[in-house]
Amino acid sequence: MPKHLRMRQVTLLKITVGVVLFLIIALGVYVLASPLPPADVPLSSRVFDVNGKLIASLYSQENRVEAALTDMAAHFRDAVVAIEDSRFYEHFGVDPIAIARATYRNLKAGRVVEGGSTITQQLAKNLYLTPERTFERKLRELLLTLKLEARYSKEQILRMYLNAIYFGHGAYGAEVASQTYFGKSVRDLTLAESALLAGVLRVPGRYSPYIDPSAALERREVVLNRMAELGYITPEEAEAANREPLRLVGLKERAGRAPYFVDYVVQQLEERYEADVLRKGGLNIYTTLDLNMQSAAEEAFLQGLPVSFRDARGVTQPQGALVALDPTNGAIRAFIGGRDFSETQLNRALAPRQPGSAFKPFVYLAAIENGYTAVSTLVCEPIALPVTGQPPWTPTDYGNEDYHWRPLTLREALRISDNVVSARLNYELGPAKGIATAHNLGIRSKLAPHLSSVLGTNEITLLEMAAAFAPFANGGKRVEPLAILRVENRFGQVLEEHRPNVQKAADERATYIISSILQDVTKPGGTASVVGRTVERPVAGKTGTSLGNAWFVGYTPDLVAAVYVGNDEPARDIFGTGGGLAAPIFANFMKTALQDKPVREFTRPAGIAEVEICSESGLLATQWCPQESVYNEVFIQGTQPWQPCNIHTPWSNWQIPWPFSLPEPEQPSTETPIETPITESDHLEPAPE
Repeated sequence: MPKHLRMRQVTLLKITVGVVLFLIIALGVYVLASPLPPADVPLSSRVFDVNGKLIASLYSQENRVEAALTDMAAHFRDAVVAIEDSRFYEHFGVDPIAIARATYRNLKAGRVVEGGSTITQQLAKNLYLTPERTFERKLRELLLTLKLEARYSKEQILRMYLNAIYFGHGAYGAEVASQTYFGKSVRDLTLAESALLAGVLRVPGRYSPYIDPSAALERREVVLNRMAELGYITPEEAEAANREPLRLVGLKERAGRAPYFVDYVVQQLEERYEADVLRKGGLNIYTTLDLNMQSAAEEAFLQGLPVSFRDARGVTQPQGALVALDPTNGAIRAFIGGRDFSETQLNRALAPRQPGSAFKPFVYLAAIENGYTAVSTLVCEPIALPVTGQPPWTPTDYGNEDYHWRPLTLREALRISDNVVSARLNYELGPAKGIATAHNLGIRSKLAPHLSSVLGTNEITLLEMAAAFAPFANGGKRVEPLAILRVENRFGQVLEEHRPNVQKAADERATYIISSILQDVTKPGGTASVVGRTVERPVAGKTGTSLGNAWFVGYTPDLVAAVYVGNDEPARDIFGTGGGLAAPIFANFMKTALQDKPVREFTRPAGIAEVEICSESGLLATQWCPQESVYNEVFIQGTQPWQPCNIHTPWSNWQIPWPFSLPEPEQPSTETPIETPITESDHLEPAPE
């Protein structure tokens, strides 16, 4: 070859090499210098209970939970690398050997039987690219792959890949996939489960064990053999794992645990976070709910609801709700808003209803704080209470007897839930005092100071009632219902944190006296005696019944719970009382929820006097009082009676012979009007019980 031609070839070669080197350098500079585009990988937000147990996942389209590589079973990581990219730790993001091998096998088979994409290339596609097949997209995939390899370690790339890839049935990422198929965390997968899950990756619609169990098991065998071939496991381990039967958790649509509580939490968070952040931002939401108590509540609730029917909208009736919280700090421990969240999302724990006589303790507390005692007596007889601009209101008692026709102490009146004495007491106090006390204890709803408000004619939510009864259990301190403890972002940074809000609201001596009376409600003769028979520990509470509503709100020193049973259309009668419908649900819930807690008495505060009282006179018992009439009563120190019983005296049993016998007493009048007018209008129809 002539010299000038050789020189020309050398020159062309140098130019070509120079151009290639320039392109390589330019590519390297581009890869290293240009930033990666932002990856839009939505992560499910997760809601946890007070013990760190998962309650529910929040997501809009992709159910994805991020897990650290160290939190994934080693067998699972090895299985994915073995079957998806065996040279993952050796190549630079693109594997020429794998591409050549796949090309040869595809040409030989006449169809695509093997892919040459690496794990890094698949990650680039999942993070940044759309699924179309074009030359431009393949070029972008190559550049993004090189960028990923230049910026991240192999372990980081593998972690991102395993958290981004789709495993079928709406499961994105290894953690959700493991829960979907096996009901366990990815860290707990066995070798056989790891191989099956890794095998699903290639084509979830073909290898999912929910779709084709035989194909899934065959694919698992391929993965196990490949792991043994590469030295990740021994042939004996592969053979043993291949013999394991297929055990799946079952594919079903689940609303998650405590859906009404989760909905309540989401409503609060939506006020502070955008929907995309809440359902795609990978937030970790730690709540006060206790799933063990929630399970006890759900079991008692469903077993205790009466025989059901469907209303005009197709919703099962009667419905109901249950809320339980810690009286010391307001932390919500159990929360039910209806029978079935998938049927109706109306949260009845937050829906205002008339609580009936469950409201009475607020008025009686106001009375104790204003000089009345548990032995103060009022007569249960017809009484016409004047109402400005309306006919007088004459309250009656619930049941077959309208009146008791005798004086009742406040203890007895509250224990048997007497309407007449309660209405007279509310009149003497002034309705505003009972309303103010209810608000002080935690009721936020607007309450009208009617005479009949003592009978629960205002509408209040179940959550409010549970919180407002907490001061009776904790010594007079108001608590704010607390559902969310803290919220963290996907990186563990705390976005918000909440602490209990506890404030003094009532005289602890007065609340102790009310608790003493409300314990009688759960004993024989009270309107909720089933509670005392079932719970078998100090427990107090109050029933409430109005048309279409049955309530029981009760508590121990450790837990307060409110139960409501009723029809969504209140005008339809519930055909039952708070003692017959709501109290048994409360009792069964409390028995299970507190079974591991020691039995505790209500703490008696300083400044309480306990003396023996004669139930007939309300005065100090003497040696002449019948034993069945003597009981111990509690008072705020200084308010206890000092006079001895004036009914049972040394001469009370003397018989005066005729003709010196005393005249017969007059029969009680049928109406004792009180003429003093009031300024507030009143409901004409009282709530029963």
